Amino acid sequence: MTFRLGLTGSIGMGKSTTARLFVEAGCALWDADAAVHRVYARGGAAVAPIAALCPEAVINGEVSRARLKEIIACDPAALGQIEAIVHPLVAEDRAAFLAAQTADITVLDIPLLYETDMTGLDAVVVVTAPAEEQRARVLARGTMSEADFETIQARQIPDAEKRRRADYVIETDTLEHAREQVQAVLADIRGRRINA
Repeated sequence: MTFRLGLTGSIGMGKSTTARLFVEAGCALWDADAAVHRVYARGGAAVAPIAALCPEAVINGEVSRARLKEIIACDPAALGQIEAIVHPLVAEDRAAFLAAQTADITVLDIPLLYETDMTGLDAVVVVTAPAEEQRARVLARGTMSEADFETIQARQIPDAEKRRRADYVIETDTLEHAREQVQAVLADIRGRRINA
């Protein structure tokens, strides 16, 4: 059975880059955001139930994330209804991926790992960076305003709390430092947890 390593961190902390470093080091990777895209795509498992709940959210046979965002902005209660549809479908996608794994370690990239009380993991790694670096990274993307960033940040568990709960913490100050820490995490898991 594959070792299930949860990977999380607040927005702009370097999670996607760190996930790639784990893949380069031989780990399998399941990405929660990619799973959401699959269930929202044409023919995806979430399309019909979302259409029944919010018909205006489905455009050309696909769930529009932008339209969902507008719906939730107008009716915050809609978020819970949408999550009740999407979360079980994403969990099914994750379970199928894990069942098919032959890699010794599978990294599960889950942005809201702590916020959704994710269970069934063997260990969790949190990526972190200084707050000013986090803000600069997010705003440099040019995809959201400072207000959007603060709204997302307010919905996430604070970085310090995530680090406190984690089995491993990776600082993403430089790519090389992050790579060294990924190697150290994998050496620890393979030496102490898998082959013990």
